[in-house]
Amino acid sequence: MIQIPTTTLNNGVTMPQLGFGVFQVPDLAECEAAVTAALQAGYRLIDTATAYQNEEAVGRAIAKSGIPRDELFITSKLWVSDFTYERAQHGIDASLQKLGLDYLDLYLLHQPYGDVMGAWRALEEAYHAGKIRAIGVSNFYADQLKNLELTMTVKPVVNQIEVNPWYQQPTEVAFNQGENVRVEAWAPFAEGKHGIFQDPTIAQIAQAHGKTTGQVILRWLLQRGITVIPKSVHADRMAENLDVFDFALTDSEMTTLAGLDRQESQFFDHRDPVTIEQIFGTSLRQLHEEEK
Repeated sequence: MIQIPTTTLNNGVTMPQLGFGVFQVPDLAECEAAVTAALQAGYRLIDTATAYQNEEAVGRAIAKSGIPRDELFITSKLWVSDFTYERAQHGIDASLQKLGLDYLDLYLLHQPYGDVMGAWRALEEAYHAGKIRAIGVSNFYADQLKNLELTMTVKPVVNQIEVNPWYQQPTEVAFNQGENVRVEAWAPFAEGKHGIFQDPTIAQIAQAHGKTTGQVILRWLLQRGITVIPKSVHADRMAENLDVFDFALTDSEMTTLAGLDRQESQFFDHRDPVTIEQIFGTSLRQLHEEEK
């Protein structure tokens, strides 16, 4: 079985550099089967979220795996509809209950909107109480991360952001790394957009190493010091995504791949007011009404 290297977070907790994501696997039976296959393949970092609506399936796969709990690294995330101090407390407990766990290895604020500080205070308390081993954020830009760092007492250990060859975010990655906050890439394959798996530049590098384009993309991210959580429901692809620790890209190849950056999100702009309204407005307004 492939031994996945680990990285040490800024609070001393160790985390695998490569894991398995379950975004867009809402079918619970399919999700449970996928996580079961991933654990059998050798993955130990599993990334889920309240918004994915599959924490129960992840929990069932963990329970039946027979893998000792201390060998696993389980991540979940709090959605903006629970971004108050009290609701975040309940949200943390709900994630633990659905996953069937006594503690989470990493828990993230999923987005930088709503009562971020109130929710973070609940995460800090859960961290100090031992319910969570490490706390972090997702989709925070540099100024949002710095504001959180300056306002609260526990520093985030991870910022999970979109990073892929089409959207490389070098400035954001460099800022996080300069703050000793580990960058974790979601959508490392950009969900196949713009023919990423057939791109001739990536394919040429892959051929030179006897690897696939997907493996080259994962290796490129790892060599940038970024943790990756590729998703697949196919066992052969799961194994392929793990097989990236026996080769290295040259400096020239890293530079070539850097030239592919389209400098635009492949999904949506997290700072566009219209997009924020469309995606998060309903959840935040509903939360405001319930808190009255």
